[in-house]
Amino acid sequence: MPVFADSHQLNSCLKILFTRVGEKHPDATRQVSASHLVIRLRVISPEAEMVINGRKNPAQITYGASPLRPDLDVQLSGDTLHAILLKELPLGKAFASGQMKVRGPVLKSFVMEDVFHSGQALYPQILRGSGPPFTPAG
Repeated sequence: MPVFADSHQLNSCLKILFTRVGEKHPDATRQVSASHLVIRLRVISPEAEMVINGRKNPAQITYGASPLRPDLDVQLSGDTLHAILLKELPLGKAFASGQMKVRGPVLKSFVMEDVFHSGQALYPQILRGSGPPFTPAG
């Protein structure tokens, strides 16, 4: 059974998570702006998409489809994202095993490392404190 029941639940969780990352860890989001990259995070099972526009300062996040062409395209399942954010699956292992696929200049994907690490610090609190619809289905 997947961790997230549906796209709505996953999108809601992502919106809260990335809003809090921006508020509590502004250095991580400044790094994305400094990169001038457009990064698309595509989650499958359930489907969700967000685009981080690092060409804007501060970086802007769009949830859902965006007309911007990504410089870096990251794809992973909802379960993989959940495991990464709970520190159960290291980013490097997710990439090396193919559970997380990156298209584009892979070396530039390290700009997202601080964003993921900041998210790891906040994600458990979001799961515990938000209740439905953010409590994983599994």
